[in-house]
Amino acid sequence: MQKIIFLSLFYMLVFSISPAYSYIGPGLGAGILTLIIGFVLTFFVALFTIIYFPIKKLLLKNKKNKKKK
Repeated sequence: MQKIIFLSLFYMLVFSISPAYSYIGPGLGAGILTLIIGFVLTFFVALFTIIYFPIKKLLLKNKKNKKKK
């Protein structure tokens, strides 16, 4: 009996939902755009750092070895 009551209440709530006509202002859109750009730039800076610094160390090491010779 409790299942029937629960399911009937559940179906009434699910199927009686009306759409929310809400407004997303330009402030929120600009914030989301800034957030996306920030994530993308952070990814590329991290990738650049991971790739660049080991190569820089190798180049400096080779330069020191050439000066010693």
